[in-house]
Amino acid sequence: MSADYITMTIPKQKRIALIAHDAKKEELIRWCEDNRNILSQHELCGTGTTARMITDRTNLQVKGYNSGPLGGDQQIGAKIVEGRIDFVVFFSDPLTAAPHDPDVKALLRIAQVYDIPMANNKATADFMIQSKLMDEPYDHKVINFQKNIDNRANTLGK
Repeated sequence: MSADYITMTIPKQKRIALIAHDAKKEELIRWCEDNRNILSQHELCGTGTTARMITDRTNLQVKGYNSGPLGGDQQIGAKIVEGRIDFVVFFSDPLTAAPHDPDVKALLRIAQVYDIPMANNKATADFMIQSKLMDEPYDHKVINFQKNIDNRANTLGK
């Protein structure tokens, strides 16, 4: 029987998702400008409007997905599940209701399930990006989902 957890490696060059609610977009753009030298060493993506604004204002290349309300948060979550995003910076606005709040909660949940570093504000993002771990691979343990599926299939199949 396989282990309950498997070791995954976040590579030296991180695949970073950049997301911001409307009221936080300017703050995220300023943060990206302040951290341009570090961010330029990594692969960047983000939800539609945020990705476009960061690219236009900072000249950082940010691959854009759909806007959050049009499924962008879910696309980012799917990329985490696929092992194609290692790090999330999501400047969320806790004081404004978002129509796609269930999608945001799903993204937060999936980042936790897959043990992905995630900053929800500038202070956390500053601590994360200045960490010595930004310049090296990082091994972390993730639930062995195949074992979980096998166990469920065996239990439900009886």
